[in-house]
Amino acid sequence: MPEESNRSGLCLASAVELLTQHGLLREIIAGDTWTLDAHDLPHSETPFTAITYDTREVRPGSLLFVKGRFEPEFLDNIDDKGLACYVAETDYEDRTTAPGLIVNDVHKAMSLLSAEFYGRPQDSLTVVGITGTKGKTTTNYFTHAILNAYSDGHAAMMSSIAVCLDGRTWEPAHLTTPESLDAFRMMRTAVDNGMKYLVMEVSSQAYKVHRVHGLTFDVGAFLNISPDHISPIEHPTFEDYFHCKRQIITNSRTMVIGADSDHLGLLMQEATRHDVTVTTFGIDAADGGHESQTVVDVIMTPDPSRKTGFDLTYGGVTESFELDMLGEFNFLNAASAVALAMRAGVPFDDPAMRAIERVQVPGRMERFVGGDGLHVYVDFAHNYLSTKALVDEMLRVYGERNPRITLVAGTTGGKAIDRREGIVKGALGRAESFIFTLDDPNFEDPRKICEEMASFVSDESAEVQIIVDREQAIITAIREGRESVDHDGRFNIVLVIGKGHETRNIIDGKAVYWPGDATIVRRELGLD
Repeated sequence: MPEESNRSGLCLASAVELLTQHGLLREIIAGDTWTLDAHDLPHSETPFTAITYDTREVRPGSLLFVKGRFEPEFLDNIDDKGLACYVAETDYEDRTTAPGLIVNDVHKAMSLLSAEFYGRPQDSLTVVGITGTKGKTTTNYFTHAILNAYSDGHAAMMSSIAVCLDGRTWEPAHLTTPESLDAFRMMRTAVDNGMKYLVMEVSSQAYKVHRVHGLTFDVGAFLNISPDHISPIEHPTFEDYFHCKRQIITNSRTMVIGADSDHLGLLMQEATRHDVTVTTFGIDAADGGHESQTVVDVIMTPDPSRKTGFDLTYGGVTESFELDMLGEFNFLNAASAVALAMRAGVPFDDPAMRAIERVQVPGRMERFVGGDGLHVYVDFAHNYLSTKALVDEMLRVYGERNPRITLVAGTTGGKAIDRREGIVKGALGRAESFIFTLDDPNFEDPRKICEEMASFVSDESAEVQIIVDREQAIITAIREGRESVDHDGRFNIVLVIGKGHETRNIIDGKAVYWPGDATIVRRELGLD
């Protein structure tokens, strides 16, 4: 357990005051004492020594949050560990003598109390939050690169791939948006490391389960929206998903919004209602963008003569950029990052903006080329919009070479059911070969998921295979691509999508080690 630091002197009395202020406290229960006044209990002014949501980490003086799939038995013998207090939505007086703060929503309470325990570190940072159905991670990396360059290495970042809290050291991440307690602890570390900026991804679930409750972003971004994460355990409807996504607008001081986003009118109305200033970004209508419902502030214009080049125009000034990654959709991600950086205080013509030209994102448009010219891309595309954008990019860059495209894909079990059709739809009519395989099936039968995906391939000329073993699926795709190169002279592209940088598969509720798509691809192409 990391060292804790109660920067505010948070104690039972001040915790009760904060929860009462936000309308969350129902009562305090300590044995026979049921009260709303913390001073009815002893040691109410004694600061907590630590906070946690894991009973295994409780030590003398700890405040424990009881949440999620919690079993009462987890509290057995907890008093021997020195539990000072717990926060929960029901009482556990039969399990512990420690006082319980009974609240209406433990997730909201945890976010507010965690921020207070760590001394409200967000107040010492310029915090940038980014949401959208696709592009969050890449935009996060772009924005962080600009702010890190502008501040001479004093920008922190939280992403679905990695966390950087000192401007230079990267550690693996576990959630798109961390639990609130972890997020505020990391913010505290960033502040103690002298960081001035923090850029983070904000998922729909972050608002659904209140991981960012009470957090106001100095600058927020809403990149785009399309149906995703629709399932009984995520969002029951698209309306619910979209509603959660756009909560970032009401919780940001200023916003950057994609001018080409669906339902732009509603997004702008939301911003107007809450008096949030908006900077928009979008593609030049003359170069393929549609006429926006509002003025586009940062205009992106692709340059057909440069596969990774584009221009950005703001306030009548145009700057040319050249990325180190393919993907015309990344041009828009770069445009949003520039707009975010400007909102955070970086001048449009500052040299720090050039930092986007050196960014590469693990598992996003990672290209591997074999000695025979076979091109393999590893990408995180995992829904209709991102799969379509990926295939679109292959045809934009390589279309004149008449590529034979093979798609290696699976999808998650038990959630986001619409992805099964969406992934296929995104490549249908353009991919000549589909290989369906395992990708986080959880408690579902992976073969049945693959069979369901295969049922959506309506192109009778397309080859369809089900190879549940993901390693064998990748090996087969590369072998068949090579055979096509040898026998037909076709230019072949293999797209291995869904997992990106991830090195695990969720099977039967457990994380099972996976070496990573890129590792298998490198080995099979002889690039190791």
